Amino acid sequence: MIIIERMIQQIYPEKWAELEMIDKKYNAIEARLGFPAKKRFTYLTGRHEMNALIIERQWESLAKMEATYEKSMLDPEYQALQMESASIIKGIHQELYMPRP
Repeated sequence: MIIIERMIQQIYPEKWAELEMIDKKYNAIEARLGFPAKKRFTYLTGRHEMNALIIERQWESLAKMEATYEKSMLDPEYQALQMESASIIKGIHQELYMPRP
């Protein structure tokens, strides 16, 4: 079953340029770990704060998503990048969607 992951990141307003540099590093590591390609959206309007970045991915299954995230949690390079991101990303809200029968 296909799973759509939506991650909403609250970015500190003065940190967008740093985010772009870190995101390039994430792209390389995530490709190596087997993450599917992501789409990035800038927040326009709605219930979240204005300095939000929305990231969406389509996973082939929940099991594949779980296995890939498990690999990332064991990867020292990925873990170091998450620590580096802590000064840029104020908070993260994650949602998962599945097709309606």
